[in-house]
Amino acid sequence: MGDPAGVGPEIIAKAVSTEEVNRLGNILIIGDRWVFDSVNNEKAKIGSSKYIDSALLQFIDLRNVPRRSFRFGRMKKESGRAAMEYLKEAVRLIRNGQIDCLVTAPISKEAINLAGYRYNGHTEFLAEALGKKAYDLTMMLLNRYLKICLVTRHLPLSKVSRMLNEELIYKTIVVTHDALVNFFAIRKPKICVAALNPHAGEGGMLGSEEMDKIIPAVKRAAKLIGQISGPLPADVAFHYAREGHFNAIVAMYHDQALIPLKVTDFNSGVNLTLGLDVVRTSPLHGTGFDIAGRNIANCVSLTSAVKTAVECLRNLRRIKGASRR
Repeated sequence: MGDPAGVGPEIIAKAVSTEEVNRLGNILIIGDRWVFDSVNNEKAKIGSSKYIDSALLQFIDLRNVPRRSFRFGRMKKESGRAAMEYLKEAVRLIRNGQIDCLVTAPISKEAINLAGYRYNGHTEFLAEALGKKAYDLTMMLLNRYLKICLVTRHLPLSKVSRMLNEELIYKTIVVTHDALVNFFAIRKPKICVAALNPHAGEGGMLGSEEMDKIIPAVKRAAKLIGQISGPLPADVAFHYAREGHFNAIVAMYHDQALIPLKVTDFNSGVNLTLGLDVVRTSPLHGTGFDIAGRNIANCVSLTSAVKTAVECLRNLRRIKGASRR
């Protein structure tokens, strides 16, 4: 459910009230049922009882939100703690093989840190909980038009250059290739690597990162997985990707990816975590405290996240089944 005081409960109620989501399979919500019912009451009329009361929809009620002090739209440590407890329960179910894939509603980094957790978000927690290193996980951001993998994630722009290195760029290219093959059933992916600097550095005049870090990584990855384009200037790379010439872009930093993604389709964006042993997606927006509880939140991104998770899971199972035969 994510942060119970955010838009998570509302967008979940809206998404699971549609045939589009329900026909995908059995749905399990982990959260606080009282909060869910509060946002989905008769006054709001968000959800369709046809689906919310369906046997296909199950609810694990952790009953961990203080009733008296709870208000939608308020950032509080109690809500941060509740959100992390939902996530811990999801990890337990994953380890026990009781759920097939995971979709996480938004959490507040500030709230979970007030609650005593020292994570930058879902990704870092899931890495630790599932025995991975955060360094080994990659964010793939996608919508109807673009798929983009990030070499660096949530960093100040001033730190991006020094955090980039050949090994990290190489790993991101390979992980991107494997995701396109296994999650999206693209047999021979076409990948482009975006440059860091304007005009791809102009031969070192506008920066040396392309020559020192990106080109060596591209050449190394090409030996393993075949043809890779780049580094291309980012404006050119994203234009060609939008035109369908590339299946995915490897971007150097957060906003290099998010700006073209949200310009091409603001509402349908999805975050897919690569490198876990489970399919995990999330909507591409935050907790929306400013509009929480007002029945105006858009559930399109969450719906896309659910559909993407199921698509990836089905493709992965199909490929694994074919390889066993």
